[in-house]
Amino acid sequence: MNSYARMESILRWLDEHATSQPTLAEMAAVAGLGESHFHHEFVRWTGVTPKNFVQCLTLADAKERLVRGEAVLETSTEVGLSGPGRLHDLCVSLEAATPGEIKSGGAGLTIHWGLAESPFGPFLLAETAQGICRLSFLEEEMVPADLESEWPRATWVRDDQLAAGRLHALFQGSPEPATLRAWVRGSAFQIQVWRALLEIPNGALSTYGRLATAIGSPGAARAVGTAVGSNPVAFLIPCHRVIRETGAISGYRWGVGRKRALLAWEGAVIGKR
Repeated sequence: MNSYARMESILRWLDEHATSQPTLAEMAAVAGLGESHFHHEFVRWTGVTPKNFVQCLTLADAKERLVRGEAVLETSTEVGLSGPGRLHDLCVSLEAATPGEIKSGGAGLTIHWGLAESPFGPFLLAETAQGICRLSFLEEEMVPADLESEWPRATWVRDDQLAAGRLHALFQGSPEPATLRAWVRGSAFQIQVWRALLEIPNGALSTYGRLATAIGSPGAARAVGTAVGSNPVAFLIPCHRVIRETGAISGYRWGVGRKRALLAWEGAVIGKR
């Protein structure tokens, strides 16, 4: 088993067993490594210690059990799932494809795409000169069929090095703030919701109801949820930070376990700042 596969396996295992408070020795045994080696590899892949990661998974589980209406968000703040910022300063701007660009089917457009391994699974990234148009956690080494059908006349160029570079900006951080652009295709309502997602403060949480209110449609929480679920740019547009009014962590396009792990990771990283 390679290093990435081992970390992916242990992260999934921790999502299922964090409430039992596994020790370093137990986690290392599951990973098939010595304690020191496991600790080093875990920090190298996630940027936090195994202990901090487990603590934040536990806090996420506690928050998920709270049913206090608006108080859920305040509670999540108290238990450490939100804070002043992410691992690094990340500025994201979002641009929508124009009707003309959509009508042309991507004629004259070059889309560079590639695969990279993150602490939360392999992802595919596709990017144009206008910005990132797709970031998806997935397993297949191919351009997603729906993306290809959106831009049938585009030129596709594989570039795994580009994807790896974006991985570093997203998950590893750098001394300088990262500025990334997203360029997406969606309805006017979807674009409005995705822009609202970018307004969620770094490290914080929101709900579908609050997002609906933020865009001036307080009765459209269900429609907002559908738009959130269709977000084409994982993590960069932080749909993983949206929870139900009850505080339940659910409904993530790329898996609830991955959503819980992302929130725990952010909480752990923020906690050590």
